[in-house]
Amino acid sequence: MLPQFKIDDVIKTAILEDINYIDTTTDLMIPADARTTARFMAKAEGVVCGLEIALRVFQLLDATFTARILMPEGSQVKPGDIIAELEGSTRFLLKGERTALNLLQHLSGIASATNRAVKIVEGTNASITDTRKTLPGLRAMQKYAVTVGGGKNHRFNLSDGAMLKDNHIDAAGGIPQAVATVREKLGHMVKLEVETRNLEEVRQALDAGADVIMLDNMDCPTMKAAVELVSGRALLEASGGITDETLRAVAETGVDIISIGALTHSVKALDISMKIQ
Repeated sequence: MLPQFKIDDVIKTAILEDINYIDTTTDLMIPADARTTARFMAKAEGVVCGLEIALRVFQLLDATFTARILMPEGSQVKPGDIIAELEGSTRFLLKGERTALNLLQHLSGIASATNRAVKIVEGTNASITDTRKTLPGLRAMQKYAVTVGGGKNHRFNLSDGAMLKDNHIDAAGGIPQAVATVREKLGHMVKLEVETRNLEEVRQALDAGADVIMLDNMDCPTMKAAVELVSGRALLEASGGITDETLRAVAETGVDIISIGALTHSVKALDISMKIQ
């Protein structure tokens, strides 16, 4: 799903940052012609994501590098599972280890957290999505990881859709004015979402013709009332401070979408190690 040039740009930036000129430890200790094998091994339960990206690190460093994938993208792993076997220049395996693991662990952490959320809401109407709360330069990879975990993507950038947030609305003088101004110039292919803070704002957004209404930091009884009020005339998105502990209750209110910024901005990396054999 990701263009190779985007992947390579991220990897090259990371490698230049980490190696700079030489690897003082590896280059002084390991002979240039030494070769070895290594393994990626899971040390926690989760979903593998970013494996091809991690392997690409070594491919860019070492034209002779080869790998055998044992647990492909999207696989559920448990501690002790061997994800892939690697073979190549010892120097380059050691030089690329940290960059490869940083990407593999981070993306697998996102996929794992997303998969956990998707399982929590199973049987409800709700879809799990990400947000734009991503790390600079890594948005495409992070959003890809959400899809590997079974989630869906929200906007990739500000051009993907019109979203009137609280500051937009306050600056325009209210929801009706803000929606009317944007609608007048909005292309027919672009949807309009309005962020709301209470039921009165939900009613205003609905009357103004919003395609999607965000229920921002509302409690479950209020969200349930919003679902009844809207009655399918617009998509409803719950957002704001939603955790694994509160997720099921939010989904059971009947909302269509639950967006979770924590999937990308504060996710715990999946514990994966690389061991030289």
